[in-house]
Amino acid sequence: MIKAVGLRTYIWNNNLKSILLLAGFPLLLCLLLYAGILIFGAVAGGSGPAYKGQAVGLAFGEAARQLPVVLPFALIGAGLWFIVAWFGHQAMIDSMTGARKVSRSEEAELYNLLENLCISRGITMPDLRVIETGARNAYASGLKQGQYSITVTRGLMETLERDEIEAVLAHELSHIRHNDVRLLVISVIFAGIISVVAEIMARGLLHGSLNRVGGARRGKGGNAIVIVLIGVAIVAVAYALAVVIRFALSRRREFMADAGAVELTKNPDAMIRALQKISADPKIEKAPREVREMFLYDHETGFAGLFATHPPIDKRIAALVEYGGGRAGEAPV
Repeated sequence: MIKAVGLRTYIWNNNLKSILLLAGFPLLLCLLLYAGILIFGAVAGGSGPAYKGQAVGLAFGEAARQLPVVLPFALIGAGLWFIVAWFGHQAMIDSMTGARKVSRSEEAELYNLLENLCISRGITMPDLRVIETGARNAYASGLKQGQYSITVTRGLMETLERDEIEAVLAHELSHIRHNDVRLLVISVIFAGIISVVAEIMARGLLHGSLNRVGGARRGKGGNAIVIVLIGVAIVAVAYALAVVIRFALSRRREFMADAGAVELTKNPDAMIRALQKISADPKIEKAPREVREMFLYDHETGFAGLFATHPPIDKRIAALVEYGGGRAGEAPV
């Protein structure tokens, strides 16, 4: 599968997507700030002509003039957050999932399996982490060499056979080789910032603002309520775009990582059995949705599968059978 798609092309596309995310984030932030200025203007400056039926367009022009004043402060704040996330994202992910770093002496078999896979391809050994939960799952994290880490759950280690665990480790190692991990972490950081800003505006500012604008100023003629509603619509669009960013990343990454696992282990059947066992109990309860996007498998699909972050297990198994030469037997317990 990897050779058919073109591994170098796939990695180049992931690098390009990372750059586009970096470039697109300020634009999305501008959209949110513009909506915030509109809403604040309607609430605090409702006595002007733009709010008394004379010219709604004046409010949009005024918001556009104020945007360059506000934007630098917002970009500085977002930049500081990104720096913190760049260096501290692993600690954040660990705190959200309960993962802890383990050494060879603590998990000798798991450590040796990963080390052998890395040696076979001349790959730098990532850190190894374990989550003490009965759920079965795994994920890779990190932004650059020296930061990469592979995390597995205790349930996965206790349920899967040795060759199946090796296939899982090879799958996550493939995400690192393909630069999927960096792309996912960047998207989680940026989408998280946008989501937080949008939610703060929606829950905090608008909670009291709509009553004030709709009540106290309804008698003044008012376009203020119209402007606020437009601002709310812009916030909704920005939030929706942030969600799209999270889910627009190609689901093909899981097919490619499955293929990468077969390339490393030469054992498609082990990958198939691992997928079957993991799909029976994949959910780590305390992990937020943003982090679950990084997991080997997440069964939540949203409305009609529209927001699914992972392909269905049966399609992944079918691909391993068709292209990897695997055999799909009865699902193991």
